[in-house]
Amino acid sequence: MNTQTTPAPRLDRLGHIRIAPARRSWALPLFLAGAALAASASLVYLDLPWAKLASRVPDLGEVFWKLGHLDFTRWELILSATRETVCVAVLATFYGMLLGLVFGMLAAENVLRIPFLAPAIKALFTFLRAVPTPVWVLLMMVCVGMGPAAGIAGLCVHTTAFFTRAFAQSFEDIPAETLEALEATGIGRVGVFLNAVLPSALARIVAWVGMRLEINVAECAILGMVGAGGVGFVIANGIQNYEYGSAGVAILLVFALAYFTERLFVFLKRRLR
Repeated sequence: MNTQTTPAPRLDRLGHIRIAPARRSWALPLFLAGAALAASASLVYLDLPWAKLASRVPDLGEVFWKLGHLDFTRWELILSATRETVCVAVLATFYGMLLGLVFGMLAAENVLRIPFLAPAIKALFTFLRAVPTPVWVLLMMVCVGMGPAAGIAGLCVHTTAFFTRAFAQSFEDIPAETLEALEATGIGRVGVFLNAVLPSALARIVAWVGMRLEINVAECAILGMVGAGGVGFVIANGIQNYEYGSAGVAILLVFALAYFTERLFVFLKRRLR
């Protein structure tokens, strides 16, 4: 009868088990070296006036000091603009989430498995993500004019592209064994998606939606400065007219909204788990 014996572990001089060193990967050093090289080349190309920038640092502190002197005389206008910003962010996130679920299902390689469909969808939405949100908003302004409608439409384009990539990645993380077991029972691919893929990825979907809503609230503050309305217009108008106290109140509200959104979705994600 043949018996196999496990080789005895190698010990060092103190009697401790020797652990073989892990194979060194050059991926991280090469990435850091490439990033440092790109940053150095960018600094050389831009030729930034460091002396001038250093001399203006005290001015930055003075601006923040003025913003800290909160002025609530325009509180009703700021609150109304903030509500408009929240509505734009919520609607753009909601519409983008619905479209992202549909296109994410099409972009996931393990759901429908139609040849060339998933790569084509991913390529299209990679292009849409590459165009910044303000550009989409400006293009929508040409179509629908200035105001919240342009903000919702432009922000929805970028949000849909973001969700498509994020949801597709979440769907592709579902184990293949689970999908194969359900398909063996005769359930169609759409049924597998609705009964297995979507419920399994629900916690990650909630996390992605929460993060994107937080981003959209912050982006709405920027979009208002280019004519999309909301609290961004109040901030830009306050700074241009040297009403730093009013601008400080609006900025503080944006911070509070972003923080509240982040904590709310962290709570929801924990409950789902």
